[in-house]
Amino acid sequence: MDFLNQSFTLPLENPVLIFAVILAIILFAPILLNRIKIPHLIGLIIAGTMIGQNGFNLIEQSNVTLFGKVGLLYIMFLAGLEIDMQEFKKNSLKSAVFGFYTFTIPMGLGFLGGYYVLEFPLLTSILLASIFASHTLIVYPILSKFGVTKNRAVNITIGGTVITDTLALLVLAVIVKMTHGTVDNMFWIILSASIIVYGCVVIFIFPIIGRWFFKRNDDNISQYIFVLTLVFLGAFLAEVTGIESIIGAFLVGLALNRLIPHTSPLMNRIEFVGNALFIPFFLISVGMLVDYRLFYKDWETLKVAAIMIIIATSAKFIAAWLTQKTFRFSRDERRLIFGLSNAQAAATLAVVLVGYNIELSQETINMLGFENLLKAGRLLDENVFNGSILMILVTCTIASFVAQKGAQNIALLNTSKDETEKDEHQEKILVPVNSAETAEEMMNLALTIKSKSNRYGIFALTVVDTNEQDSIMDKNAKKILSKATNTASAADVILNELLRYDLNVVNGITNVVKEHKITDLILGLQKNKGISSNFLGNLTEGILTKSNTTTLIYKPYQPISTIKRHLIIVPDRAEKEIGFPFWLLKVWNIAKNTGAKLVFYSSEQTLKFIKEVNKKHPVECVFNVFEEWDDFLILSRDVKPDDNLILILSRKERPSYDVNMTKIPSYLNKYFKDTNFILIYPMQAGVTDESHTAFKNASVLEPLEKLDDLGKIISNLFKRKLK
Repeated sequence: MDFLNQSFTLPLENPVLIFAVILAIILFAPILLNRIKIPHLIGLIIAGTMIGQNGFNLIEQSNVTLFGKVGLLYIMFLAGLEIDMQEFKKNSLKSAVFGFYTFTIPMGLGFLGGYYVLEFPLLTSILLASIFASHTLIVYPILSKFGVTKNRAVNITIGGTVITDTLALLVLAVIVKMTHGTVDNMFWIILSASIIVYGCVVIFIFPIIGRWFFKRNDDNISQYIFVLTLVFLGAFLAEVTGIESIIGAFLVGLALNRLIPHTSPLMNRIEFVGNALFIPFFLISVGMLVDYRLFYKDWETLKVAAIMIIIATSAKFIAAWLTQKTFRFSRDERRLIFGLSNAQAAATLAVVLVGYNIELSQETINMLGFENLLKAGRLLDENVFNGSILMILVTCTIASFVAQKGAQNIALLNTSKDETEKDEHQEKILVPVNSAETAEEMMNLALTIKSKSNRYGIFALTVVDTNEQDSIMDKNAKKILSKATNTASAADVILNELLRYDLNVVNGITNVVKEHKITDLILGLQKNKGISSNFLGNLTEGILTKSNTTTLIYKPYQPISTIKRHLIIVPDRAEKEIGFPFWLLKVWNIAKNTGAKLVFYSSEQTLKFIKEVNKKHPVECVFNVFEEWDDFLILSRDVKPDDNLILILSRKERPSYDVNMTKIPSYLNKYFKDTNFILIYPMQAGVTDESHTAFKNASVLEPLEKLDDLGKIISNLFKRKLK
């Protein structure tokens, strides 16, 4: 009985019960409030208010502080990790413009409101203004849920967030220094140098460490723990440098962006754990700070809170409106910008808590002229502190509704476009797996090249020879398929398991290709084995003559996520093959999903087509003229560690065929044995019967040789399928 009484004493002290209560809130609060159209984010904040010390006093704030801090850093880390780096670079100037708007406008209005309306001292008014200038990407999970995080407005807002939050927190650092001494030249030199050194360590050193680790450790749990370690190490080093930890977490996300493909199992685990546990903890911890009694107990607090809410909301709206007009964005894109930038939470709490906890000496109060205004002897008084808590609740509520409205409209618009576009090329990727050693990397490549419009998932096939069938072979085949399934499941992708009994592997693969209308085939090579001299001949005589798919032959010497550059050697006249846009789409998906650079080698005429694609769908590319395949070995000088070779080959007597392609196996065995490579055979005319859906769709390209005509077809295909 004593144990029961102790367990149910308020606030709760039993850690098991505390955790159970919080999990129940995370589970049921969004469900209940969604029925009355309240976003789940606000539901968790309201739930936090109810269970906190200002509500029913169920749980002490200290019990959720740690997880709440983790959730805050997680939001910023995910924002950096999920950002499209090419779009980020492309829109860097726009991000700078938005960052200028969203910092200067709130700073200006905030200072005027603090100095002239609330009659605060100069330094307090500046610090108050910095609160309005900062914002937190608290509604980012809502946008992620609707699948609009790749939208240009989101990219621009995230970039602007880094700018405005950094500047706001630098204002805090300067003012804090002024209250404890003087801001001289040495202060600026030390601060600038430490920030530069920190940025270089995170942006340049962290990826090197990450690439080294991922090459040597394929254990899923170890990889996840390693990523978390870097996040919190980066956040801690940011605090040591003198900037807020949230900026550090964002920079770590940017640093690891290229090492964690967006469709990888690791990415899925990071998002799942964050959205299921850590981020809800943060939202609950924010709600626990809210004191609803302030609404009727202290009119001065309500006055300060009302002014703060009006200034913060109007300033961020003006910044979003100016950004919309400057770049001619849609109304819904403005909603995304305003929703993301209006929420006040993390940086606001950082500034307010620091300002509230700074107790000024009498000498400093006299020197700064605070004696008539700040009787409590604090840089920010209690009214500002309590007003900030109310501002956090109101701005988060407004931001959630506005962002959800914009995200819903954009998601519906994208869906309607997809449905109205006739798309006969229904992508189906087949991965024959016959080795547990390569099964995971084969699936990772399939996940990387998979298009966003893929409705059928991935097909994993293991062929058992009927002439050698026994129970041991059956068990091994099922074990290999199980490993492939685990990889796909971890990435939340549908996997269709196919266990086939056939006369031989070639028959099994070609029959499955026909039966399931496969469009893309991925064949794997052992990591430490070369290609036999008759490999390509047997492949051509076997699978390639019986199936007309985009066929990729992959040797995974190292994980594809650790590749820095993909060197693509394209034969002359490749654009005249019917499969040209389809293999090019796969290469583009690799670049978009991993962030690695593409280096193309081909003739000037063929490069024109690829350059046209890059103009409309930009990724980081380099183009080199290369016309003589008998000089293939010259390219070995360009190959560096962490490069991947992609060779576009051809069947005999096709437009892009070169007789020197027969030498490729010996070259790869001798000069590139420690290098990743992918051999790609595109779909080609005259290989198989034209009733094939993908072939019919592609065959319209055969007579086209003009850049404009082919460019339009490629552009339409990319719009539908590119990640």
